[in-house]
Amino acid sequence: MYGKKIILVIATVFILFTQCSTKKETPKDGFTHDPLLDNRDTTISAGTNFFMYANNGWFQRNPIPSTERTNGIFLMVGDSIDNIIKGLCINYSQKTDLMQGSNEQKIGDCYFSGMDTATIEKLGITPLKEEFKKIEAIQSKEEVLDAIAHLQSIGASSAFGFYIDKDDKDVTRYIPIIMQGGLGLPDRDYYFNTDAGNTTIRKQYKEHLAKMIGLLTTDKILENRVEMKLEEDRIYAMEEALAKASRTLEATRDPEKNYNKKTIAELQKLTPHFNWVRYFEKTGLKNVDYVNVGQPEFLQAFDKLLASKSIHDWKSYLQWNLINTYAGNLSSAYEAQNFEFYRKQLGGQKEQKPRWKRIVQETNGALGELIGQEFVANYLPKNTKEKLTEIAKNIIEVYKEHIQKLDWMSDSTKQKALFKLSKVNLKMGYPDQWKDLSSIVINRVEYLGNMMRVNQWAFNEMVSRYGKPIDNNRWDMTPQTYNAYYQPTSNEIVIPGCNIIVPGFATGEMPDDAILYAIIGGSTIGHEVTHGFDDNGRLYDEVGNLKSWWSAEDGKKFEERSKLLSLQYSAYTVKSDTQTLHVRGDATLGENIADLGGAVMGFEAFMKTQQAKEGKKINGFSPEQRYFLGFAYSWMVQRTDKSTAMQIMGDVHSPAMFRINGPLSNMPEFYAAFNIKEGDAMYKKDFIKIW
Repeated sequence: MYGKKIILVIATVFILFTQCSTKKETPKDGFTHDPLLDNRDTTISAGTNFFMYANNGWFQRNPIPSTERTNGIFLMVGDSIDNIIKGLCINYSQKTDLMQGSNEQKIGDCYFSGMDTATIEKLGITPLKEEFKKIEAIQSKEEVLDAIAHLQSIGASSAFGFYIDKDDKDVTRYIPIIMQGGLGLPDRDYYFNTDAGNTTIRKQYKEHLAKMIGLLTTDKILENRVEMKLEEDRIYAMEEALAKASRTLEATRDPEKNYNKKTIAELQKLTPHFNWVRYFEKTGLKNVDYVNVGQPEFLQAFDKLLASKSIHDWKSYLQWNLINTYAGNLSSAYEAQNFEFYRKQLGGQKEQKPRWKRIVQETNGALGELIGQEFVANYLPKNTKEKLTEIAKNIIEVYKEHIQKLDWMSDSTKQKALFKLSKVNLKMGYPDQWKDLSSIVINRVEYLGNMMRVNQWAFNEMVSRYGKPIDNNRWDMTPQTYNAYYQPTSNEIVIPGCNIIVPGFATGEMPDDAILYAIIGGSTIGHEVTHGFDDNGRLYDEVGNLKSWWSAEDGKKFEERSKLLSLQYSAYTVKSDTQTLHVRGDATLGENIADLGGAVMGFEAFMKTQQAKEGKKINGFSPEQRYFLGFAYSWMVQRTDKSTAMQIMGDVHSPAMFRINGPLSNMPEFYAAFNIKEGDAMYKKDFIKIW
């Protein structure tokens, strides 16, 4: 799945957020308030660093809050959405006469249970005691597998990844998928990179393990254990072995190499110490015939660990999986230590977010489908689907024209590309049918219990798909989620409804088409459509099967052009608090192709609008300039050094600066709009053109 953020806010609650500055200019015409004007830093040349020219004025006035790892348009938009949800949560949590099982009761009680710190502190570790006892009672390796299946069913990432999804090469059926996983650090490279930053993180992680084990010991969870001082070493050794067998971020991006379909007999032969029939029965699956194993060598390594590690080792590892999953939902001691490592030491966040915000986000994550129904009914403009669809169709029309004019692709492959483009399914705004969450029990006194039941429901709902007809109507995002995605196995783009409104304009004031086509058209819809034709998406056909439709020569030409983009991004660097890091051009290639395609398609679609044809300036900016400033606005994001290092280590998206400067440096229209010339840092002699 390919994700892409988008900028949104609900006009009815949006508060203007650009602040006074000595560099701020007063709009002379057009809008009463224009973020494109306010956000700039005119001490920086557009040709030197366009991202900073367009956004640094805002960054200077708005340093990263101590409670955050990032700041920028994401946070402002997120705060607006959080405030809407907070209002719903407080309203429903204060009502005691709501019908049991109603959406309102579940939302209100979920929030209330998370805000009831007195009860949470009183309960302490008690809500997990039975789970710990189950693990402590393990006597055999088969029971280790039972525990892994159970932990996965309640949301714990234990040993390996397991989920149900479409078969990449037969999208008419669902298939169980086994992937590498089971690590406590964000990516396998954290365990092996020898630079100062990762060396420090490993040390801090081991200290974190010891402190969490200390809390469990104090709470008499591990009181019967021997050799307690070795527990963190057992856990780390298990994870390190799993990490060693894991593929790199770059290697996991190849869909062909990560597709290894096997019968149960073949799977059993690959891992002789693992009783797969028993495992699948414990997950709720029956009559499994085929499984897709993403990384067979990882599963073989896991099988060897299953045979060689002691029951004691496995108990330590599994109990760590459990506490690591739910530490943030427990009493303050566990929550604080979890924050200390994962948010502060890893991400650079100095302080916890206010509790209300954490619980609002937890409630939205747990019951987003229920909140989404209220969001659509009361906060989303009624013509959202229509407007998003209109922009999407205009983008696709431009894409069609581009494919027809490509000078490097043969006519036969062009026809297949056009056919795939014509079959892209546009899911705009919100689903036509909501998921049924009626079986989830939510109450006011079991915060952790509520979270566990939600996770169990989600797991059971996933497993229940197996053997049933494909549901092409399902959404994997809620309408209040400021994100979007392209799903290659469905050849669909999904744009949640909240993308319709752009922040920074007074209530009731609609931005001009330059901004709409930059942010909604280029940065979002154009980006997602391009994912269907990036280095991975291009390998799937019009219905979503992993099946090449390219001629060998055209495929080679595509790879040659893509390699140039990979080299461009690999040359970009960022400075963390301890070192200089290079962007991983191969790992981020798909997103970089999508960013370039989105910028180009959004611009050309905009140039067909009345605003572009008239050519009138708004607040001193030509239509073309406003488009590119709007595109930069869509990624107005800054991060802590540690958060940036985390992104480069484990994220397929480039840092925000390069998501703007990278694609725009390949667009002659940008050069013309801002007079970019040889000698400027943004200048490139040769443009990279793919789509």
